[in-house]
Amino acid sequence: MSEPKFHIIGISDCGTPCLTPETERVIRCGKVFSGGRRHRGIMEHLLPEGYEWIDVTVPLADVFRRYDDRSGIVVFASGDPLFYGYAATLQREFPDAEIRVYPSFNSLQMLAHRMLLPYQDMVNVSLTGRPWSNLDPALIEDRPLIGVLTDRTKTPAMIARRLMEYNFDYEMTVGENLGNDGNERVRTMTPAEAAGMEFDVPNCVVLRLRKPRNLPFGLPESEFCHLDGREKMITKMPVRLLTVAMLSLEGRKSFWDVGFCTGSVSIEVRRHYPSIAITSFEIRPEGEELMKINSRRFSAPSITAVTGDFLTLPLEEYPAPDAVFIGGHGGKLGEMLDRIYKYLRPGGTVVFNSVSAESCAAFRREVEKHGRRIASTHTMTIDNHNPITIMKTL
Repeated sequence: MSEPKFHIIGISDCGTPCLTPETERVIRCGKVFSGGRRHRGIMEHLLPEGYEWIDVTVPLADVFRRYDDRSGIVVFASGDPLFYGYAATLQREFPDAEIRVYPSFNSLQMLAHRMLLPYQDMVNVSLTGRPWSNLDPALIEDRPLIGVLTDRTKTPAMIARRLMEYNFDYEMTVGENLGNDGNERVRTMTPAEAAGMEFDVPNCVVLRLRKPRNLPFGLPESEFCHLDGREKMITKMPVRLLTVAMLSLEGRKSFWDVGFCTGSVSIEVRRHYPSIAITSFEIRPEGEELMKINSRRFSAPSITAVTGDFLTLPLEEYPAPDAVFIGGHGGKLGEMLDRIYKYLRPGGTVVFNSVSAESCAAFRREVEKHGRRIASTHTMTIDNHNPITIMKTL
């Protein structure tokens, strides 16, 4: 049998690693070793004489070039190399290479063990070099148990501040230096306590839900902060829910809300589709503060609010949409659709809420000009307000 390209051995921070006879043999027979500097410090006393070491440092492309002409490379990684780990990186970079993995417990497993916590239902997310949007869906869905991998920027203290900012009620347990003889520490605290604390690196966090938000299916407009106190300047809840339904957001990746005003449509979308990227545009500068207040009030993080004239903004800086809602057009519907269709992904849809026969006709005319068609329309009248016609294009 030929030698695998990589042997990837998972280790903890323990000064005396617990190795199996098989991993001991792999190390004893190895010639080329690789890993982070921390891994080398832990394992160096076990490496054979005359070994070669390749540091895993950025840019990784330089590391991969050194791997190219070698086989039998023994790589040390933290915990389980297939759990948000280096093994997955090597699989992507060397898709045809034979890889053998010798896992250890990952840090979240170790923390659950220290807590005597059955963790089969825990949702695991990584913030290590990743955006907050990796964590947000689990919070929005009120997952009762969430395991979080951190980094030097998205620390337990920063996680705590985000929980408080968006009114998520979780208890935090932080594990520091797990597996490290003499330096390991596990502490349970409230977000308010964690927000002002410092934590040793490496660390990870387990969040346990204390109280779900239990927000209604449709958010009542009376609870939003309104533009200049004008309660009519908001998409009413029944219209908003029908609008969201007509956007057909299942499986979509990016949504644009053009003319967000109070942010009600964006926030409703975030609550029902917690993983979609949302970019919201509003020409009035007051919109930025309204979105900040309302998104926090309704626990709707990771909405990118952009203020300025949609017709002149550098739209290429934002994720191209596969669904767009037009909530306001300032009499420039044609120019607005010209820009939207420039960036709309294939198969994408546009939904428009019209308050007059004139705007209905204008929308239909502009859509047909772009070779599109109106797929469906619904007209609603809420209480004593004017009728709203919701139009969907394909």
